[in-house]
Amino acid sequence: MNKTDVLIIGAGPTGLFCAHQLGIIGLSCEIVDNLDKAGGQCIELYPDKPIYDIPAVPECTGEELTNNLLQQIKPFKVKFHLNERVEQLKKVENRWHVKTSGDIEFDVAAIIIAGGVGSFEPRKFPIKECEKFEGSSLFYSIKDKSIFKDKTISIFGGGDSALDWAIELSNTSKVNLIHRRDGFSGAESSVQKVKELNDQGKLNLFTKYQMDSLKGDKKIDIIKIKHENGEIKEIKSDYVLGFFGLIMQLGPILEWGLNINKKIIEVNTENFETNINGIFAIGDICSYPGKLKLILSGFHEGALAARGCFKYAKPDEKLRFEFTTTSKAAQERLGIKK
Repeated sequence: MNKTDVLIIGAGPTGLFCAHQLGIIGLSCEIVDNLDKAGGQCIELYPDKPIYDIPAVPECTGEELTNNLLQQIKPFKVKFHLNERVEQLKKVENRWHVKTSGDIEFDVAAIIIAGGVGSFEPRKFPIKECEKFEGSSLFYSIKDKSIFKDKTISIFGGGDSALDWAIELSNTSKVNLIHRRDGFSGAESSVQKVKELNDQGKLNLFTKYQMDSLKGDKKIDIIKIKHENGEIKEIKSDYVLGFFGLIMQLGPILEWGLNINKKIIEVNTENFETNINGIFAIGDICSYPGKLKLILSGFHEGALAARGCFKYAKPDEKLRFEFTTTSKAAQERLGIKK
């Protein structure tokens, strides 16, 4: 059994920064995530997409942000358990015993749920024949945009991801953007940009169309799209991208007795503790008055939740707040020698 002060569920940016804050105040932690890598939605859905609202960082990608956060927690030697989902937990005296889907067991003083919006998977095309092309020429997220250079890409969807990638890839690829309605749910500025690119012949926009079928041997060669009036168009395409949003799954968390409303966990704003003592929730999965779903907000929540864990991990000690610039203990934990 793995014994540590705190178990963090979720290895997204909020969970990673929370691990740093735990380390700063002398608490140990381990991290469990159901994905095969750290970074959460940042690394799974938009590793190449620019992020503009991280303080003091004018622009970075999801991958760059993740790598920097991992670098930041290196001094604390945090242990990761990837491809694992927490399945069971029970209170044993004043601690929590936790078990994952892979039968890894933990004995911890506190738990921080930083699982974003829970376990997630993309909404997929309803056409069964799409399955055989998944991962080769049909994708629901982009991990390496360079593979699309000088190729013909057909993008399905009407939200921000579909619009943003249509605009981005039109610089290096021939892009078809297909949406089942005339109206779009993405940012109006992006909608206008797409329409401008269509008028300039730099992108082909098809509205009121949906996927009908696709052809190819090992890779997609031709797709057929069907208009709501029954008209069918045949389009040559090297790759197909589907951006229809995510299906959110909270999984076993629903059975833990937490105060959950519309798949969001309600917390206090003092330390982001849930209705169950010793269990905290931070990031997109938590809710409180005035909540903003920003990475920035998650960092703030993680800092306070870490300090909320201290009384459970070290009940006989008093936590004294110090700035890292003046705290010798924090500097030693970070490996800073002066």
